[in-house]
Amino acid sequence: MTQTTPPATPSADPAADATSTPTEPPWANDTVEFATTATAPASWSSGSWRPFRNVIVCRMVPGSEDKVGPVFAYYDRTTRPQDLGVVGRILLSYEGLYLHVIERKEDPEVSGQRRGLPAFQQIAEVIAPYVTPYPSYWQNPSHSVAKHFYTWLPEGEVSPDREMTVIVQRMRPGTEEDIARVFAASDAGGLPTETGVTGRWLYSMEDVFVHLLEQDRVKAAAVRENHESMRPAFAKVMQDLAPYVSPYRPETWQSPRDSVARVFHRWTAPDWAPGDPVPTPREGTA
Repeated sequence: MTQTTPPATPSADPAADATSTPTEPPWANDTVEFATTATAPASWSSGSWRPFRNVIVCRMVPGSEDKVGPVFAYYDRTTRPQDLGVVGRILLSYEGLYLHVIERKEDPEVSGQRRGLPAFQQIAEVIAPYVTPYPSYWQNPSHSVAKHFYTWLPEGEVSPDREMTVIVQRMRPGTEEDIARVFAASDAGGLPTETGVTGRWLYSMEDVFVHLLEQDRVKAAAVRENHESMRPAFAKVMQDLAPYVSPYRPETWQSPRDSVARVFHRWTAPDWAPGDPVPTPREGTA
């Protein structure tokens, strides 16, 4: 008897649109490894280059990282996202949230490469029970892409040995300009240099505030070991942000470390480095 595959359930993640699922998932034996930071790959060793990043924010069933991560790991391993302009991916979880950072060589508005995954789109059907839309206005997967509203990069070259931390907080909707103003004032001073900050990107999704913090790995470790010495400077920034930003889960929050999302999947293109050409969009994939 022939068994038919049921129609795919639309996914909240625009990087994963599906049509069918293998009968025996080949990712069944894969596992996830948690981390608090994602280190930049050695192949991205340019001191000034950064990937273009989109951040997807969804809800996720707590504890389902081992259901979602292996699916992405399998398709990242067996297909070629880099042929569609995607050179890296970071999946994170935080207090019932799913965060998907897509890294591209350049802005798809420039390259024309808009798809997050190749033609093997079965992933969405598999993650649909675990990953669902966050915003109240959600109608299609593009509505899961967070709004980027602030970037800060230091002048000149920085250490290629960098790591990314993703911080998640609650924000008062519509206060992006106020939050950006506070960070711009701080970034204009010496604090970023003192703490090894090599880049900062801020995003919003209704009441979710996502802070991508890139740091020199050695300096970041030193700051974590000697956090007390930086407390007055950090306290000033937190005080200025207080009218607009608060802990996402105040009932469990005890320190800034409790706002850090956990990485559960990290992939970077193994055969790509800055300077390689951007693939030409193929018909039907843009």
